[in-house]
Amino acid sequence: MANFKFDENLLEFLQDQISAEQMDIIQKELSEGKSIEEAIETAGVSEEVLAKAKGKFFDLPYIDILSVSIESKVLNFIPRDIAMSYQVVPFAFDEKTKVLKVGIVDPGNFKAIEAIEFLARKNNYRPEYYVITKSGFNQALKRVVTLGKEVEEVLDLVEKKRQEEAADQSDDNKADFEEVIKSAPVSKMVASILKHAVQGGASDIHIEPTENYSKVRYRVDGILHTSLKLPKHLHNSIVTRLKVMSNLKIDETRIPQDGRIRVDIDNRKVDLRISFLPLFNAEKVVIRILDVSNKKLSLPELGFWGRGLDILQENINKAHGMMLVTGPTGSGKSTTLYSILNILNQEGVNILTLEDPIEYWLEGINQSQINPDVGYTFASGLRAALRQDPDIIMVGEVRDNETAELAIHAALTGHMVLSTLHTNDAIGAIPRLIDMHIEPFLITSTLNVVIAQRLVRKICPHCKEEIKNVPEKVKDDILSKLRGVKEESLPTGIADKVKTGNFTLWHGKGCPRCGNSGYQGRLALVEILSMNDALKEVILNNQMDEIARIFVEQGYLNMQQDGMVKVLQGHTTIEEVLRVTKI
Repeated sequence: MANFKFDENLLEFLQDQISAEQMDIIQKELSEGKSIEEAIETAGVSEEVLAKAKGKFFDLPYIDILSVSIESKVLNFIPRDIAMSYQVVPFAFDEKTKVLKVGIVDPGNFKAIEAIEFLARKNNYRPEYYVITKSGFNQALKRVVTLGKEVEEVLDLVEKKRQEEAADQSDDNKADFEEVIKSAPVSKMVASILKHAVQGGASDIHIEPTENYSKVRYRVDGILHTSLKLPKHLHNSIVTRLKVMSNLKIDETRIPQDGRIRVDIDNRKVDLRISFLPLFNAEKVVIRILDVSNKKLSLPELGFWGRGLDILQENINKAHGMMLVTGPTGSGKSTTLYSILNILNQEGVNILTLEDPIEYWLEGINQSQINPDVGYTFASGLRAALRQDPDIIMVGEVRDNETAELAIHAALTGHMVLSTLHTNDAIGAIPRLIDMHIEPFLITSTLNVVIAQRLVRKICPHCKEEIKNVPEKVKDDILSKLRGVKEESLPTGIADKVKTGNFTLWHGKGCPRCGNSGYQGRLALVEILSMNDALKEVILNNQMDEIARIFVEQGYLNMQQDGMVKVLQGHTTIEEVLRVTKI
């Protein structure tokens, strides 16, 4: 929040922007001696609403600084230390009028105004002020030094060292040079690569050797993007630096190695899971980013809704049985399981997990890391877990017959068992268990619910716009998927749109906040199959072909239908749904 004290007249500018309940909280806080800004913060007024009120109070325009594309040369009009101290950021400059547009968090900070006016007189430009939010300021300031610029500085340093070594070819100096590029410059480069991946919301970093260069790619919202191309001679040094950070053998390049480290980036605890794989000419590195400071998402935030959400919540409350989450790698299975565990995590229950690897540490839950190298597998771990008096057991994955039998046995003896399985859809989980030699009567006695899911990118809320003139074929494709669904299985508004065929589609046109992709964030497309009497009967009679019929008759939605609902709700696009649900 801003440092200066607003006059209580600021409330007049907030009157029409906040609820009566929020105003009551503010008045109560003021009566207890709190400052106006402290009171506003306690009432939960959004940063944007407050910034707009400040603008009216000081007769200055408000601007969403993150919607503006800022050139690096403009950012350099105000030194970084001054920008940090006074929370100001320049975002546009007119060469003709010499006007510099400046975003300011605290327009009542007259020292900040004085400092900018002094710089303006000194450099012959005129400042024009706009009110911005504090979070907008923090994000915009990160653009002052880009990844490319940081790496360029490191490359300049490395090149300088190479030129120095070219003048002295002694073996000792060559060895010294190798140490130099493995230490300070490359350490800085690796730190920059990690920092920008976390700040950019990447889930994975790929560092790949090619014939002519080393390529760095970030996976953001499920899609890989090339971010850097580095000189080939730096690749082994970057790999070595990451091995040192992971406490792995730096001289072992013939076999795969896996490591894990925790780093602090922007005051956030981030776990990095690092995999090294030997290729023909060098090693490839993949780094999975696990941001332990991320808040745990609720099931509706993940993409669960309506009848499917009700079924899931009903099964979460059961005392025993098995719950399976299926889908390929990267489909969000672990996130869904962690969200369910958060709901189950109560003082009166003992929860134990067997994971490979442990992705997030959960307070109050006993998490155990599987280690097959020493004989500690899911099967042996599950045997040991059953001797730990558990109420709930989470098994990272049912990979083999032995693990499946033990998990079924645990569910049969009064435990709640959660696990994952690699199948294409929810229906496929049942024949998969039978393939693992699980008797049909055991499946019907223990399996409560199967969830299958995929992840799609969400439309960026900052550049979301209606699609004009949607082709009739696209409309027909959407309606053909949903017309067979029972009306009670669809949200009220969506059922009406399907009946009338009158609906609007949306997309993201691209903006600085989403990297001009039109997408920001992800949500799950899900299908849920719950065990009932009709399903039990066909399983016991080994009528696997009938499961799909029951799925439709019971009004369940498959993943593609769930995706079309979310398209009509404006959460994602039809292109995304078809991309992740194609077979």
